[in-house]
Amino acid sequence: MRHTRLFFRTSLLLAVLLLAGLHLFGQTPAYTFRDSRKDLDSRVNDLLHQLTVEEKIHLLGYNNQGVPRLGVPVYNWWNEALHGVARAGEATVFPQAIGMAATFNDSLQRVMADAISTEARAKYNLAVQQDRHIQYMGLTFWSPNINLFRDPRWGRGQETYGEDPYLTARMGTAFVRGLQGNSPQYLKAAACAKHFAVHSGPEANRHTFNARVDEKDLRETYLYAFHALVDAGVESVMCAYNRVNDEPCCTGNTLLQKILHDEWKFKGHVVTDCGALDDIYLRHKTMPDAAHVAAAAVKAGVSIDCSSLLQKDLEKALQQKLVTEADIDKALIPALRTQFKLGFYDAPGQVPYTSLGAESISNDAHTALARRAAQQSMVLLKNDKNLLPLEKKKYNSIMILGPNAASLDALLANYHGVSGNVSTFVEGITQAAGPAVTVQYDLGCNDVDSVHFGGLWHAEGSDLSIAVIGLTPVLEGEEGDAFLAAHGGDKADLSIPASHIAFLKALRKRHQKPIVAVVTAGSAVDIAALEPYADAIVLAWYPGAQGGNALADVLFGKVSPAGRLPVTFYRSFADLPAYDDYNVKGRTYRYFTGKVQYPFGYGLSYTSFDYSWKQKPAAAYQTKDTVSMTVHLKNTGKYSGAEVVQAYMLYPTGERMPLKELKQFARVYVARNGERDVTLKIPVADLQKWNLKKSQWEITSGTYTVVVGGHSADERLRQSFTVKKK
Repeated sequence: MRHTRLFFRTSLLLAVLLLAGLHLFGQTPAYTFRDSRKDLDSRVNDLLHQLTVEEKIHLLGYNNQGVPRLGVPVYNWWNEALHGVARAGEATVFPQAIGMAATFNDSLQRVMADAISTEARAKYNLAVQQDRHIQYMGLTFWSPNINLFRDPRWGRGQETYGEDPYLTARMGTAFVRGLQGNSPQYLKAAACAKHFAVHSGPEANRHTFNARVDEKDLRETYLYAFHALVDAGVESVMCAYNRVNDEPCCTGNTLLQKILHDEWKFKGHVVTDCGALDDIYLRHKTMPDAAHVAAAAVKAGVSIDCSSLLQKDLEKALQQKLVTEADIDKALIPALRTQFKLGFYDAPGQVPYTSLGAESISNDAHTALARRAAQQSMVLLKNDKNLLPLEKKKYNSIMILGPNAASLDALLANYHGVSGNVSTFVEGITQAAGPAVTVQYDLGCNDVDSVHFGGLWHAEGSDLSIAVIGLTPVLEGEEGDAFLAAHGGDKADLSIPASHIAFLKALRKRHQKPIVAVVTAGSAVDIAALEPYADAIVLAWYPGAQGGNALADVLFGKVSPAGRLPVTFYRSFADLPAYDDYNVKGRTYRYFTGKVQYPFGYGLSYTSFDYSWKQKPAAAYQTKDTVSMTVHLKNTGKYSGAEVVQAYMLYPTGERMPLKELKQFARVYVARNGERDVTLKIPVADLQKWNLKKSQWEITSGTYTVVVGGHSADERLRQSFTVKKK
């Protein structure tokens, strides 16, 4: 028996070597799907026809054991890369998504995403070499989150690119292109646009809520970025937990079939949010049991289930004739295509990313990139008497205080990796100040005690105080993760903890020396409550592992701040419609008519800029034209720096037209006393609006006005033109 086992093992090894040799010498492999010379569809179809129906069903689950007899690998589809490879150990942690949106720099976003996929490939290669086929070490990433941050109460808004459809589309597209790479044959990694669709709170009832919107708001607001990412070739779309107009997102005909597949011609795979299929019969109660849900999901085009429902109940649906094997094949094909495009069935030498290793993870170049991204994300909200940038020679002693000054959470946000190269705010400021400056640190206060404070005496004796206060991801975030949030991850109000404000007030009362307040948050907060007690205010968001160094670069003038708010800072939740009301009326800068703390796109600089027309838009356009204009930008201040030139469109009178709408932007660097010409182009086709009566897109004829400035309420230049349909 022992000799027999040895014979079979030897025979198996010889067979494997023979297959490898045939492949290396250009001979036809045993299976067509292993032959990289064949076209993708032929390879996918061949693999499909080798599989039994039981194997097909098993492969529809996110956590599957592959098909050993065919060499289909064990694979877990669940991986995260919101702002760096997440939950997989060592990785570069970039600024949270809302901070990246504040850069208004989609070119930088693409470079960042490319770095993320480099680290992802390297980690995957290292794991596979050790035969580790585990969760969070794969290549299919459930990022980016392109839901609109329509309401500041939503805890997960920090994961998004803000409240504007156009900005979200630009930043999301850049992320997808950077993550997926530019190989004509292979994906570097697979991106996923989530959560499809109309999904932005409340977190507490995200498994049961029914978002009601008419088709105008649906098309113009909630689906705009998804359509852009599909056009950009995003490999995956994740269907959401909720219902939209009574249809569960993961089985509904309107979203998945009519719009995503039929209209947009999406060719990638659809993955469910985790447990979303169980919600349909257990919580939404729109179907009687799991078998009916399994059949409906497959028919709707779901390829990967982030639960075990399809693996457990799809065979029952097949036996009950609720679904056919042809339906199962159609659902599985897109997922198989993704695996082929990732190179799972090709020799390692053929895939351009297999040489990446440990040297590509959290290296010096990526650390420098994270620092640059954090620098560009920070928003200067107040700067009385030009306190900033700090002149080092003026300050012999600095006191750093506040509960978030040394907080890892305040840097890393949610869905994060872990980096051994972290710079807290305390560390970054201390290093930048240098060894000849006295720098002290004190926690100052905690999140609940509004009476007992530390560090006040030391602050009184210092030349400058820097107080780092605000929110952390345990106070706002996803259901369950933000375990100290009052409403299932959502915010109860715009306030930062009352103890932080009380501490800052006590600090101001103690002395009249300069105070810089640094606010960490992933959303709009009540800056007005702390504004009287600070001479300068910097919004740092959750800036990633290099947040401390980046903040110091801003405070000491190594860079001039040019971050811009990707959300409106309202004065109160009372100014907004009900949280669970998904109508756009009264929300975001596009439809809000009240007074605000800070408008969308706002941010101060250490320098100033003068705008003038180099080339105005033409007087008239037709629907196939592109509106082109050139702005002459002159740096009229004392510092070199970047300006975010923003172009907003005002529409002709029509049904529910936005008050104004961002349609182009450019972040440009201008040296001190320098000048730049900035050309902005807006396709007339991008001015289309949804006609509810005709149920179609159309461009309204009439007079349009483009307004160019530094934020949504800043009108430096203004020019009208007409659009006529043929």
